[in-house]
Amino acid sequence: MTSAELAKPSRKQRVRTLWISDVHLGTRDCQAEHLSQFLKGYHADKIYLVGDIIDGWKLRGGMYWPQAHTNVIRRLLTMSKRGTEVIYVTGNHDEFLRRYSKLILGNIQLVDEAVHVTADGRHLLVIHGDQFDVITRYHRWLAFLGDSAYEFTLTLNRWLNHWRARYGYGYWSLSAYLKHKVKTAVSFISDFEEAIAHECVKRELHGVVCGHIHHAEMRMVGEVEYLNCGDWVESCTALIEHWDGSIELYRLAEAQAREALVKAELKVTEPV
Repeated sequence: MTSAELAKPSRKQRVRTLWISDVHLGTRDCQAEHLSQFLKGYHADKIYLVGDIIDGWKLRGGMYWPQAHTNVIRRLLTMSKRGTEVIYVTGNHDEFLRRYSKLILGNIQLVDEAVHVTADGRHLLVIHGDQFDVITRYHRWLAFLGDSAYEFTLTLNRWLNHWRARYGYGYWSLSAYLKHKVKTAVSFISDFEEAIAHECVKRELHGVVCGHIHHAEMRMVGEVEYLNCGDWVESCTALIEHWDGSIELYRLAEAQAREALVKAELKVTEPV
C-alpha cells in the first residue's frame, strides 16, 4: 500500500461540509494524489475550495500539470455532478479568477468570500485570507521573494519524504516544523490570526474559515472561532463539518499513523 492510499478513510463518510485550501495545482510540491484519495473517501453536501487551488503565479513561469492534478479537478467535477455544491473562494495565487467572481456554473460558484452557516447556527466567514497579510497586500516584491525561499524549503521537504517513504515512514513536513520553531514565523501567524479575527468581530460573525498561511489550526482568538484549513503542499490538512455542526481538523500524518496502528493490531491478531 502506498502512502497516498493510507490517506483514504476506511469507508466513505457522509458529511455536511468539507473545506480545503492551498492545493497549488500546477506546482511540483502539490500533494495531488493524497488529496484525490481524501476526496474519494467522502460524500459532502458542500465543499469550499478556500483559495490558491490553482497556482497562477507558478503557471506563468512555465507549464507543469501532471495527470494527478487533472484527477483532482475531475474528482471535484464528479462531486459537483453528484449533487455536491462546490464553492470556489479565490486566493492570491489564483487571483486571475477574481475578475470572474460571482460566476455560477451549475453546482459550482466562484466567489471572493462567503458566509457559511453551520448545522448548529454559527455564522463563519469563509475567505482565503491574503487580504489580511500585510506583505502580500503592500509589498508584493517581498511576497514573490518569500515565495522563492519557501519553494526551496519545499524542495527539501519533497526529497526528505521521498526517502522517508522508501524506508517505511509516514509523511512529515519539514516546512511546517520550521514554522513552529522560527520566531518571526510564529509572530507572523499570530498577527494574521488577530487581524482576521478582528474582521469577524466587526462583521458580528462567530468565526472564520481561511487558508493562505499553510498552518492548519482550530482555536479561539478572543471570542472568535479561528479555523484554518492548512494546505495540500506541506501538511495535507482539511476541515470537516459533521451533521451536528461540529468541525474536525483532518491531518494526513495522523490518518497514516492510525492506519499503521490498525494494520499492526491486525497483524498481531492473525493466526500463526
